[in-house]
Order: sequence, then structure tokens, then C-alpha cells
Amino acid sequence: MKIVPDTSVVIDGRITSMIKTGEYTGSTIIIPEAVVAELEAQANQGREIGFSGLTELQNLSRMAAEETVELRFVGERPSLDQVKLASGGEIDALIRNVALEYDATFITSDIVQSEVAKAKGLDVIYLKPQIGESTPLAIDGFFDENTIAVHLKERVPPVAKKGAMNDLHLVRLRDAPITEYELRTMAQEILERAKRDPDGFIEVERRGITVVQIGSIRISIARRPFSDGMEITAVRPIVDVVLERYAMADLIKERITDTRCGVLIAGPPGAGKSTLAQSIATFLSENDFIVKTMEAPRDLQVPDNITQYTALEGSMTNTAEVLLLVRPDAVIFDELRKSEDFKVFADMRLAGVGMVGVVHAMQVQDAVQRIIGRIEAGVLPQIINTIIFVEKGEITGVYDLDFSIKVPEGMQSDLHMRPVVTVRETVTGAIALEVFKYEGETIVMPARGVWKDALPAPAVPVYMPPVEEAPTEELLPVEPEERHVPLSGEEGGETVWDTSEQEIQRELSRFTDGPIDVFMKSDTKAVAYIEDRDVPAAIGRGGKNIAGIVNKLGIGIDIRPRSELPPPENNMVEEVPASGGLKIRIEKRHLALVAPEFKEAIVDVFAGKEYLFTATVNERGEIELAKSSSIAQELIRRYNENETIRLRPV
Repeated sequence: MKIVPDTSVVIDGRITSMIKTGEYTGSTIIIPEAVVAELEAQANQGREIGFSGLTELQNLSRMAAEETVELRFVGERPSLDQVKLASGGEIDALIRNVALEYDATFITSDIVQSEVAKAKGLDVIYLKPQIGESTPLAIDGFFDENTIAVHLKERVPPVAKKGAMNDLHLVRLRDAPITEYELRTMAQEILERAKRDPDGFIEVERRGITVVQIGSIRISIARRPFSDGMEITAVRPIVDVVLERYAMADLIKERITDTRCGVLIAGPPGAGKSTLAQSIATFLSENDFIVKTMEAPRDLQVPDNITQYTALEGSMTNTAEVLLLVRPDAVIFDELRKSEDFKVFADMRLAGVGMVGVVHAMQVQDAVQRIIGRIEAGVLPQIINTIIFVEKGEITGVYDLDFSIKVPEGMQSDLHMRPVVTVRETVTGAIALEVFKYEGETIVMPARGVWKDALPAPAVPVYMPPVEEAPTEELLPVEPEERHVPLSGEEGGETVWDTSEQEIQRELSRFTDGPIDVFMKSDTKAVAYIEDRDVPAAIGRGGKNIAGIVNKLGIGIDIRPRSELPPPENNMVEEVPASGGLKIRIEKRHLALVAPEFKEAIVDVFAGKEYLFTATVNERGEIELAKSSSIAQELIRRYNENETIRLRPV
């Protein structure tokens, strides 16, 4: 009997299995050179399936040497043009032509290849995915009922993480280091199972890394050049927690069943965020909600009636477009990593879909900081109304987000009212965090007197410029020929800003009688000077009037009395290069770090090797500071001492 297997069957590994059972003993196995070329190309790209297929060919060669079968390599290697057209079926056509030429039985596990071969009149054996495979994998031997993850790397003894979520410890499984041969054998077995098992699939296949999902186990296979040695990591859930077992379960049920559901599950890696997310998904599904998930990779363990979607053509934006057509009641997004993920989450929430997202964060402050780096703070409560913080498998806090116009907590009472996003502890009602703009910088500030009891201590220093006046002595010497670059004036956007200023004047005139001077600080921030006696009326009771204007125009407005209006004099502006593309602009009252390449990013600011502060670069690519503030004075001093001022993205 003459047999021609295609690439899918060679990768699958079932030819040698059938020979061992005696089904094809004594047959002539004809391998087209096109199959060899395709496997070689995949292996050169670092894809695990290429190595698996080459291992299968080596096994066939050994069987041929033992005269169990006859092995022949025939045909010509495909040309470069044919390789480029492989996705269109050019290589498959070459393989089918070999079966036609030698009048051989054609074996494939590719349904499309099978149907085309039948149309060509070939004798075809289609190997369907095997169902009910019960033979344990070699890697299963490293697991027991308490094991959550197994880490195998060549030349290193195998280790495993064992225990409960709140009490994990690393255990060495044996003293002898694991060999590369053992890992290659396991990798081939895992890929063969993923091809055959209906509950198995290859999630990611890139140069040097393959991620496979088999049932509840997620297996990552890494090899050079991605890693410095071959490594297999297998992770599985050891608990399936129902929502009722969590603390504050009734409160969470109320939030997730609300039609305005926007929930963020935050916590450190391995804290049990995904376990809580799948518990929420199961609860919603059992209560007549149409639930879908967005995952890359897909590793939530949810019932079959919940469809799990991954990135469509590599983009979650494409997935979101499909989901909006499907119209689910709730979507579980596991997990938010890239800026695209946060924007997709926000778009779907504003479109009316109930959203539950998962994000890595060591504390609630970090979770909020990760969000406002991608989403405008003013719309944050419309997108996320609840944050659930998880540690060691337990819910340690639930927080509500709301929006108001007020003076931020803990700041001096003479500070002007402004839009503030408040993060409040749900059970006690205590304010944990506040998010607001100050001198063009977005501040995430723990509430004084509440922080200690509500949240862990902050890991990142929070910069708040002082409001008291500092000495106005000029510290930066003027050296026009070397140090200063003249500012050429505002470029672009003047017409838009003028229009915005007129709109603000028109809206404020409904509550004031005197003159109004408006100055746009950015596309979303303005300062308005009005008569001192008109300030209370413009703000309104509880900030009602100014809040209405802010919501209508979408521009944050800082109301100030005209007594604080600076005299109309020339505002000398100097702009000097700092390092790389970074510049420092010095005005009469302000200092700005100009870095367009870090537009809307969260950055750490360094002088030399010393960390100074963390800030959010605004939409114009600038960090604005009060010139009289201590941090601005420190920046000028460091610059005069020729220290390198630089930014590093967080």
C-alpha cells in the first residue's frame, strides 16, 4: 500500500501511531519534498509545529531503517514564489500532485485539503480529531491535586507551585535536571494532543513561543531565540469558586446586574482576578444574561453557553465590532493590557454594553493610574463605576467612582473648585482617592486621613506643587547663544481656542453681570476671570452651575476672581533644550517640560540618575508646573548644574 501524508498529518503524529498498531506496517510512505520544505520553513521561524513535524519524519526514518515500512522522499522543493503563496493552497497542490502521480492513498487531517483531493478523484483518508482521548500526557505526571503551575526548563530541576491561593509555595519535584530531549518529547506530545483533542487548540504561535490550551490547562512552550533555553510552563486552575463564596457577594451581584455595569477587577498577578471574573460570568449566565468574553489568550473556565472570543486578526477593536453586532448583555474582558484594550473597553461601555474588566495592579491607586493614562479622567465614572480589589483569592475592597465639582479633599480651602473624580470605599463611604487637574497635570491623590485605613501605602510618590508663594528669584542664567531658544509663538489651534473662549464667555454671562476674561490653557482646560462678587453665582450651589457648563462644553473651567487677573504685560518666554528631544519652557509664572513624543503618557522625571517625580504628559505633549513650586525650582537648579533632565515612560 502506498501512502502520501500531507503536512497536517505529519505534524499530527498519527502516522507513526498507526504503524505501531500494525495498520500500515509494510506500507510505502511517500513524503513529498514540499512537506519537508514547509516543515523546515516553520522550524526556521521558531514555530513548535515545525519541530514536531520534523521529529515525526525522524521517527519514520527509524522505522524504515528497521524495515517496518518503506520511506521515500519524492518531488521537487517548492520555489520561493510557491512558498509565498502557501496560504492560498500552492503547497497543498504540490502535495496532491504527488499522490496523483504515484496513484497513492492520500491522508490528511485538513478538511479543506480532504474535500479538494476528493474533487480531484484521489483515494482520501480523512483523519478526524480524536474524541475521548484518555491517555495522560507526560507533563500530567508533574501535577497533583494541589499543583497550580509546573515550570520545566532544560538543565534545571523541575519545580511546581502548590497550595491554596493565599498560601502558595515552590516545591522541587526532583533533583535531576530536566533535559532538552525530555522537553522536546513533551512539546511534540502536547502539540499532537492539541491537534486531536476537540477541547485543545493552539492559541499563540510565534517565533520561539507556542501557547496551547488543552482543557483547563494552559501550556507555554518557549525555545531559542525567544528564551535562552527550552522551557515549558503549564498552569491550571485548582479551584472553581462560586460567586456566593466571596465576601460582599450580594453587593457585587447588585453592581454586575445593573444595566449601567462598568466593573474593574484589580489586583496583583496571581491574586485570583480571573477566578472572580469567571465566577461573575457564570453567575450572569445563570441569571438569563447573554455573556461573552474577550481574552488573549483564552483561559477562563466558563460554561459552554458562554462564547469566548479572542483578538480578531490580532486586534480587539475588530472583536469589539463583532460583539456590538452580537449584542451581548455583558462582556468579560480578561485582561486589559494595551492602550487599545482600554479604549475598546471604554467604547463598548459607552455603547451600552455591561463590561467587567480585569487589570493587573498592586493597589487601587495603581489601577486608577493605569486607566487615566489611556482614558480622559472626566469620563472615567461613566466607564467604570465600581472597582473590586482582589488579593490572595479574597475581595479586600470595593470602591465606587463618582464625579463632582469641588475643592479636592486635604487641599487648602482657598484653592479654586475644579472637576474631581472621587474613588470612595463602598462599605464605609470613606474617600480613598481623588483624581483632578492641577496646573495642567493629572493628580491621583490619596485622601488625607482616609488613606491609611482604606488602602495600602502608596508605592509611587505623588507630586503636589505647593500653593504658597516661593521666592521669585530667577535661577536660570540667560545665555542666548547657547542655552535659550526663542519661542516662535503659538502654532495652530488658535481659531478653535478662540471659539471655545467665546462659548465659555457666553455660558458664564448667564450668571454674571461684569466682564469675563477667558484664557485656554489646553484643548480641555480653561481659566475664567470674573468679578469677585459674581464667583458664587457662577459656581452655583454645590457647583451645579459650573458643572452644567463643563458637561455641556467638555472643557474644565477654573473660576477665579478678577482681583487675581495678572496685569496686561509682556510675558517673557524662554525655551531651552534639555536632553534628546526634551525642552524646558520658562514663562513668567509657569515652567513646562516639552516632550511631544510622550504625549498623553505617564512618565517618571529624572535629573541625572535621581528620580524627581511622576507626572502625566498632557495632550499637547507638555508637563506644566507652577514656576514658584519647589519641584520647578529644583528642576531649574539641576539644569543650571548641567545635569541631564530626562523622561522615562512608566
